[in-house]
Amino acid sequence: MVAGCAGNQSGQPQAGDTRFVAGDGKMQVFEAGERKPAPAIEGPTLDGGTASLAAHKGKVVVLNFWASWCGPCRAEAPVLKEVAAKTKNSGVEFLGVDFKDRQADALAFERTEKTGYPHLFDQPGKVALAFQGTVPPAAIPSTLIIDEQGRIAARALGAVKYTDLLDAVTKVRDE
Repeated sequence: MVAGCAGNQSGQPQAGDTRFVAGDGKMQVFEAGERKPAPAIEGPTLDGGTASLAAHKGKVVVLNFWASWCGPCRAEAPVLKEVAAKTKNSGVEFLGVDFKDRQADALAFERTEKTGYPHLFDQPGKVALAFQGTVPPAAIPSTLIIDEQGRIAARALGAVKYTDLLDAVTKVRDE
């Protein structure tokens, strides 16, 4: 089971799904020479469009993996929304990845939170799997920061805190 999440049990991944671990939300920033390229990801968005990491080339991108059934995801949503709004005009873009969720539940979550950024609808979990062999998300919620060169610059497993996220985003953006 996904560790660190609470909520509607019927929407959670099946028992035996052991790819995930608990996280404490601390942001780990990687030195530039240690960064691995982010995989090419794309897919349908909750609002019926499409989104891809390639569409944000040359920008710092914050990827947040979440699900409506995840209590820590609900708790961190206002933090993500606030940091996204604060950094939007400085070349930072946010992209949510709704993971192993029912679309109706995810849409209800987004209507409530009004994050202001797009969310890939990744019911099968293919986006998270694309990161295997690099720096996998490994918990729900997880947040990855992709630098302007398309490399994974930072990762947090678990719900992020405002100051930790803002500091990491600012550091990567200002490199």
